[in-house]
Amino acid sequence: MRGSFALRMVLTWVTEIPAAALVGVEVVILFAGVIWRYALDSPLVWSDELAEMLFLWLAMLGAVIALRRREHMCMTALVARLPPRRRRFLGAVVAMAVVTFVAELLPQAASYMISVNAITSPTLGIPDSWRVAGLVVALVLLLVAAVEQLLGELAWRELLAAAMIVALLGLGFWSAQPELLAMREGSLVIFFVGLVSLCIAAGVPIAFSFGLSTLAYIMFGTHIPLSIVVDQMDQGMSSIELLAVPMFVLLGLLLEMSGIARVLVELMSALVGHKRGGLSYVLLGAMYLISGISGSKAADQAAVAPVLFPEMKRRGSHPGELVAQLAAAAAMSETIPPSLVLIIVGSVTGVSISALFTGGLLPATVAAVALVAVIAVRSRSDVPSGRRATPAQLARAFVVAIPALVLPFLIRFVVLEGIATATEVATVGVVYAAIVGLIVYRCFDWRRLFPILVDTASLSGAILLIIGTATSMAWALTQAGFAQSLATMMTNMPGGRIGFLAISIVVFVILGSVLEGLPAMVLFGPLLFPVARGLGINEVHYAIVAILAMGIGLFSPPFGVGFYQTCLIGRVTSDEALGKIWPYLGALGAALVIVAAVPWLSTGFLH
Repeated sequence: MRGSFALRMVLTWVTEIPAAALVGVEVVILFAGVIWRYALDSPLVWSDELAEMLFLWLAMLGAVIALRRREHMCMTALVARLPPRRRRFLGAVVAMAVVTFVAELLPQAASYMISVNAITSPTLGIPDSWRVAGLVVALVLLLVAAVEQLLGELAWRELLAAAMIVALLGLGFWSAQPELLAMREGSLVIFFVGLVSLCIAAGVPIAFSFGLSTLAYIMFGTHIPLSIVVDQMDQGMSSIELLAVPMFVLLGLLLEMSGIARVLVELMSALVGHKRGGLSYVLLGAMYLISGISGSKAADQAAVAPVLFPEMKRRGSHPGELVAQLAAAAAMSETIPPSLVLIIVGSVTGVSISALFTGGLLPATVAAVALVAVIAVRSRSDVPSGRRATPAQLARAFVVAIPALVLPFLIRFVVLEGIATATEVATVGVVYAAIVGLIVYRCFDWRRLFPILVDTASLSGAILLIIGTATSMAWALTQAGFAQSLATMMTNMPGGRIGFLAISIVVFVILGSVLEGLPAMVLFGPLLFPVARGLGINEVHYAIVAILAMGIGLFSPPFGVGFYQTCLIGRVTSDEALGKIWPYLGALGAALVIVAAVPWLSTGFLH
């Protein structure tokens, strides 16, 4: 027992402290790059190179922290229905599957690290093996953390039974290898439909479900070396554009601590809080405005709910209604820049991130108007509550909120004027939020800084590991000919462009619900975007439609994990919110149809 505690403490020290330090170092490097290039006209030619090298270490250490905290994205809707004893045993099987994946990948990663040692960075001359070493070290830590969880929580009998199930499954694939090789493309169904579905339904984290299925396909269904999985994961996670993910996650967490989120909500409450459904409009407006700053839906919701929900409940709002509104507002704001989804879609598909930022605002406005209409109808019988703010109170609230109101405009100005890239712009927001919190609102709590940095690393690692394993899966599907078959099928879809858009909407709603948003985009975006381009559909328009559809799926019960995440943030049971969310999802569906039918809404302001 004492040894297990000591091991946990060691894992905490060797993961959380370096990861938090790396987040801080990345902020300093990227912000320094902006200052030296724009203000001093003396670019730091090595800044992006060093930031990219440290990024893989940050992503992988974050993935280890997420595993130890059980924060990797997974689907638990089916597992939660099982009796406690079966759920515990299934958890052992899931943990054993994670151990198997990491143990198989580790020697391939070590070999890959050795193979890239001769490659050096152009400016600093550092061997690429130093960067890839982050992947190897993190895989060792992942293995230790997974084994520690197994040994610390389960009886030996459960461990042996779980190991036997995983071993029998592997033995079955090994014995069927000649038939799987003969099936060629047919084996894709077994590995990328059957095995992926089985893993996800059992509660295996999505990143590991993708990775384990890809590894099994290459091992038993092809003659391709397993090292290709590591190579593709590295390529998927190492894009410098993805460094925006931890930066915007950090910015989102700083919004609440610095007081910026609070003063924005208070301003909108002073404006319309006294009207029928006034605080519901405030909630919607706050999510629209704050989403334009943080880029993280969870951070947006966590910033808004504690400020508004107590007063809304005091005024008689049903708790389930509040959660339904919060979930729908989060789905609405998926395309508001600088949404993480916009950044990741641009990174994996090659679509201009700046164009996505420009194209996402008006469609989100259409969705917001649709939600306003639902709130207006559902609040007709409400009795106005709360006193109207006096002109003096309004003026004071506006003056207090000016530093906070500057931030979303500052972020967009910096990007559109070319002062900073989409990767760097969040660091401008981070520095600004810290200054405002320290000097203006005096809400900066230094004791919370380290936990925020660790939370940033954990969430970023969970997201980026999905991107890495999904990239390897997409590569395998492409090499097997699936991408070409999909392109042929979708190109010949009846109805041409309209039919393709309609099918895409249905597909992304389903995928957003089952796989969560980011995995669906990373996996299927590179496959479907070329088809859209071939049919003459503007890529920005297609991206916005797909993201809105994915957002609706993500927050749709019974499978949408975003719905359950919102229930947790609002401290409301899912049963209370289940019957309340459908009118809001219906309004979002109608807005999505309008956006899909009118491409100008997404492309009208593009240069």
